[in-house]
Amino acid sequence: MQLLHENGIERTTLADIAHAAHVPPGNVYYYFKTKDDIIGAVIQAHTHDINATLAAIDAQHRTPKARLKALIHELAGQSQTVARHGCPLGSLCTELNKRTNPTAADLMRRLTTWAEQQFRDAGHRRDAHQLALELIAAYEGHALLANTLQDPDILTAAARRLGSRIDKL
Repeated sequence: MQLLHENGIERTTLADIAHAAHVPPGNVYYYFKTKDDIIGAVIQAHTHDINATLAAIDAQHRTPKARLKALIHELAGQSQTVARHGCPLGSLCTELNKRTNPTAADLMRRLTTWAEQQFRDAGHRRDAHQLALELIAAYEGHALLANTLQDPDILTAAARRLGSRIDKL
């Protein structure tokens, strides 16, 4: 996951993965026959991480607003990494879409569907879907700017503003 995030799908080779794992290159082929197999494993790992993060947020926070703010806090907690390499999820989805990989949408859809449910639970039934899209889009847009300008403070400040907006709902 880290290599694909830092180097991108196209630039990461099986040899790079073997080197990072401290194994002979031939050993990688035992687990991954093709780059698509690696991508599949990375998607599966991201799906697991998203589900685990959302489950932890659900378990630790009682109100929908607190859960939404916890998600933003969680995402913004990666501000240093995002400033260096871009959003792990957003970057992967962008690259996967260039390969016409339909599973890219599933990763973002999982976040937006969860956020939509939080907005519904908070009493915003008619515009819950739009609010969820705007929340994730705001984060991803700020992540892009933080990466482009190499400034993690952009993401940190955006998280504060998004949290304030959630408080006002």
